[in-house]
Amino acid sequence: MAHIVIIGASTGGLPAAYELRDVLGKSHRITVVSNTDTFQFVPSNPWIAVGWRSRRDTTFKLAPCLRKKNIEFVPVAAQTIRPDDNQVLLADGTVVDYDYLVIATGPKLAFDEVEGLGPKGYTNSVCTIDHAEQAFEKWRDFIEDPGPIVVGAVQMASCFGPAYEFAFIMDADLRKRRIRDKVPMTFVTSEPYIGHLGLGGVGDSKGMLESELRNRHINWITNASITRVEDGRMFADEHDPDGNVIRQHELAFSYSMMLPAFRGVDAVAAVGEDLVNPRGFVKVDEYQRNPKWHNIYAVGVCIAIPPVETTPVPTGTPKTGYMIESMVTATALNIKADIDGREPDKIPTWNAICLADMGDTGIAFVAMPQIPPRNTQWMKKGKWVHLAKAAFEKYFIRKMKKGTTERLYEKYILKAMGIEKLR
Repeated sequence: MAHIVIIGASTGGLPAAYELRDVLGKSHRITVVSNTDTFQFVPSNPWIAVGWRSRRDTTFKLAPCLRKKNIEFVPVAAQTIRPDDNQVLLADGTVVDYDYLVIATGPKLAFDEVEGLGPKGYTNSVCTIDHAEQAFEKWRDFIEDPGPIVVGAVQMASCFGPAYEFAFIMDADLRKRRIRDKVPMTFVTSEPYIGHLGLGGVGDSKGMLESELRNRHINWITNASITRVEDGRMFADEHDPDGNVIRQHELAFSYSMMLPAFRGVDAVAAVGEDLVNPRGFVKVDEYQRNPKWHNIYAVGVCIAIPPVETTPVPTGTPKTGYMIESMVTATALNIKADIDGREPDKIPTWNAICLADMGDTGIAFVAMPQIPPRNTQWMKKGKWVHLAKAAFEKYFIRKMKKGTTERLYEKYILKAMGIEKLR
């Protein structure tokens, strides 16, 4: 009997546990280790930050769901990985032995890389539900005394979609409250141009998103690196295509949400260069295995993927839900192959498929593969995207609570887009 340990229980870790149980049957042991006892649907956090959703709408307890699948659950953070000993040391001193390890931790939020950034500084975040709830508390104060907003993503950020979403969601919420005219908004991003998205653009994402920002009276600064944030003031350097500073901005704000850069979590990053790259992200081969320790797999935001291109201000590459879903399936099947004495041969399809909400409309895009040049790419706008994402939230949470092994992004979002299958 093999023992598979999964670190993390979010968009990568929980589906991995379900899918491994499905492909391995009942004869092998599966344990999920997590620093929280609750699953949260992260894409809903921008809605939580303006009060359109609550914790009750977007979370559920993990233990009962995993128990139904005969999956052990340890709600204690991992402290150290000992890959040569096939062990994980937990924060409470417990040692967990494994035959296979799946790292699905997500990222560490690198607020410390910019002075004054983050919920402990002067800007808000929608990266976790706790952060989103704090952002909503400040939002409620803000709408009583509105002023300028600065929103965007800092240098080395790799997840730009939620920054655009939150800018448009705030705009929609302010218009509903009839106070949009009192709120100047500026979008500040490390992207070389609006709509780059860490993907080198998708279709006409540049033109479409520039048009949306213009129509909503949102100014923007691209090629920006944030040097520091003070109470009510943000300092940003704007760079030319060669990376030279061409202008320095001092932006006043009454409310700000800036997405941070990501790093690997401490327990993983501490293992060193055989496991992770300099940012602490897990090195994997085409089968999602670590090149040195073939019994260690990784899925999701925690894996190392190089930027799609060199940009004047450093940007990372996003990992979308559909892409993570394909990593999970490949990982489960490759572990099964190894247990059965066969060589792993399943390679994930790194395609990007996304429904991005804009408050009262939305944008859907496909990038296949995620890193250009691509076989297929397109982007479309419509209210149907807003409605589809809201419906997908409920669908995804319901299915995860039931322990589904279906490819939910593939089954639902491709259908919503009118695409039957991506190969």
